[in-house]
Amino acid sequence: MAPCCLLQIGWCLERPRGFRLAAALCAAVVALALAPALDATSASLLGINYGRVGNNLPPPQSVMPLLEGLGIGRVRMYDADPTVLRAFARTGVELIVGVPDECLAAVADPSGAAQWLKENVAPFLPDTKISVLAVGNEVLTGANSSTLSRTLLPAMQSLHGAVAALGLDKQITVTSAHNLGVLGTSYPPSAGAFRKDLLPYLCPILDYHARTGSPFLVNAYPYFAYSSDPRGVQLDYALLDPGFAGVQDPNSRLHYPNLLVAQVDAVYHAIAAANTAASRVVEVRVSETGWPSAGAANETAATPQNAARYNSNAMRLVAEDKGTPLKPGAPLRAYVFALFNENLKPGLASERYYGLFKPDGTPAYELSFKLPRDNSTFGHGDTGKGGGGIGGNGNGNGSSWNNSGGGNSGYYDISASARDTTGHWRMWAQAAMAGAVAVLTL
Repeated sequence: MAPCCLLQIGWCLERPRGFRLAAALCAAVVALALAPALDATSASLLGINYGRVGNNLPPPQSVMPLLEGLGIGRVRMYDADPTVLRAFARTGVELIVGVPDECLAAVADPSGAAQWLKENVAPFLPDTKISVLAVGNEVLTGANSSTLSRTLLPAMQSLHGAVAALGLDKQITVTSAHNLGVLGTSYPPSAGAFRKDLLPYLCPILDYHARTGSPFLVNAYPYFAYSSDPRGVQLDYALLDPGFAGVQDPNSRLHYPNLLVAQVDAVYHAIAAANTAASRVVEVRVSETGWPSAGAANETAATPQNAARYNSNAMRLVAEDKGTPLKPGAPLRAYVFALFNENLKPGLASERYYGLFKPDGTPAYELSFKLPRDNSTFGHGDTGKGGGGIGGNGNGNGSSWNNSGGGNSGYYDISASARDTTGHWRMWAQAAMAGAVAVLTL
């Protein structure tokens, strides 16, 4: 049962009184202020997603040696499971804690947000280093978007208010992760634009990000671009191969060496088109990206070799600290999906094979790139390079279903969103030449 469901049941029995809630939250703040600071997370801008949709996964306590081996000190989880939060206590690992979709209605109310914070965050501070609350996942394009979209921003605002009331808004950022299906046009990146039917939601969300200094998170998967249109998208371009010649944006004349940075810049352009003021300060960060190592017979691109190439190149790309062609001064921050293969994931067979590790802790494949040792704080100090992580406040820069074409020009066109009636997550629709888009619903 989700934490917010337990909370709602508790309210039916006995609604907490204001002074009791305030006292509990104040106690958490005092504890946080008096406790010694944890070791810095990592100088690396790279993190990893810790999904747990499986019945054969190791306990959370087994995760630390794997993270240490990778040199990664940032982890995104999709809920606020207390077992996991306790497992990361006093490790210095920086966490993104998910607020599940089913909790949005409860936390959209300020008192509900304060109560959720009391139940799911305050008890673990300061021992567990929680830096981000990710409200929902791919809400605007998910199976329940019709009922949840209106509550997304109020939920973010209420949680941010509750965090600020504790004086923790400089330490804990409140944001949300979107899939690339929010784009109505993506090719070329300079023509990036949000779906017109989503602008009434996205424009005020961008205002919120600009006001709070929080980043705009996207789940970006070049894998789906290639697997949907292998003739129109070159494999080396999708795999982020550093030796690929790249593609030029015909409008901006910017050179794009790989598809991931093209996707990120398309989002930057969409933000600028929707909200000029917000575009000056809102930073785009990648909350999920990855490549599966196996799949069904028709998922020919899902191989250990391709997964190893993509994730090694993604790690190298982030470690280079060069940003994107449009935003070279804003370091590219990304979370690789995922830590483990998850055998209970619904959808395509490949959905169950995104892990860098098998459930027994052995590598699913060998990576050709390893983060430099000074990027990890396992036995090292903080160099200060990565301040803010994927959701922190440091280093911030601050429906039209038309097809704009270009699937055979090296970019994957995500200009028309295919609605996912089954609700499974991260599934891209049909070929780029047909104007397909990614629908990445959790």
